[in-house]
Amino acid sequence: MNALEEPQAPAFVTRLHGSGGSLRGWVVVDSLVDGLAMGGTRMTAGVSEEEVAGLARDMTDKFTLAGLRIGGAKAGIVAGGTDREETFRTFGRTVKPLLHGGIHLGIDMGVTPADRAVFFAEAGYDPRFRLGAPDMPIDWRTYYEPLIDATGHGVGVAAVTALEARGHQGPARVVIQGFGAVGRAVARFLEARGHIVVGVADVQGTISADRLPVAALVAATDTFGHIERSGLPQGVTLSEGADAWLDVDADLLVLAAQKHALTAENAHRLRAGVVVEGANLASNGAAKEKAAGAGVTLVPGVIANIGGAASAALAVTRVVPFGLEAGARKAWVFDWVGDRVRQNTMDLLEIAAGRAGDPLPELLAARRAERR
Repeated sequence: MNALEEPQAPAFVTRLHGSGGSLRGWVVVDSLVDGLAMGGTRMTAGVSEEEVAGLARDMTDKFTLAGLRIGGAKAGIVAGGTDREETFRTFGRTVKPLLHGGIHLGIDMGVTPADRAVFFAEAGYDPRFRLGAPDMPIDWRTYYEPLIDATGHGVGVAAVTALEARGHQGPARVVIQGFGAVGRAVARFLEARGHIVVGVADVQGTISADRLPVAALVAATDTFGHIERSGLPQGVTLSEGADAWLDVDADLLVLAAQKHALTAENAHRLRAGVVVEGANLASNGAAKEKAAGAGVTLVPGVIANIGGAASAALAVTRVVPFGLEAGARKAWVFDWVGDRVRQNTMDLLEIAAGRAGDPLPELLAARRAERR
């Protein structure tokens, strides 16, 4: 295998049929490093084995780029309208051997921290304890839940770094597609640094204005990223098209919702000069090619969207300085994430400036060589 080649098949795939209950899903372990792998659990009606495998590969790439000694994995559950708690109890019983065998499964789209608590409890799994590793001195929720905005922080750092690399001066006009936890955190991050949010989109459509009040939008948004229209300020424009966010004039577009939001069919409508993927698989290969051909700077999710995954991996691999008090520990993790995102963004753009084609394989090859 030469330096630019990637592993072509996952380490293993487990098809989930339910232990003592009804369940349909998959766990894909794309790679193992030191016997460990990790990734989130996604639950949607349309999730497929192919999607879970792609997400697991993304996890491998994220950890490779971040320099973390852990492999990539992902779980997917097909949502079937059954009792939610029973679904996750069944899931916990089913994946118990994987959790205890070094495959840490967390949360992703459609799965909440409360759901994770259910399947951890049912599996009798506690990340504080792992054979051959020091015990964590605090429980998982105490460590992880204060870091909920770590992903948004990393996406914001990637955006600011890319804008600076393009020589952008002054406040950038920002559109955020997706207003869940990541989208809201990015909006706050960028507004705090003087940038102007001019558009946000949720499943109902796009809200735009010359300047949107981020705090008011956040206050009108529920846990799943749905914005209550009745609570919006006057003077905003509402557009119902599925990708109307592409029609809002902006310097920066953050993709923070579903997979393949940007495709070959809509990439020609891009107005922003910088696109940052704040979601997994936010654009497909053809869209990336079209964006690059149009001179758009695109930072992929495997670089920008690492905050939550890295926060968990830092704990599972016992890199975090747990002796710090809570505020200092959170600052340490955020700084760690920001430093990795900034460096990888700068290195990717430097490679892109010196060659044609996708620069990501070359950067991944360099990081693999560093990790050996």
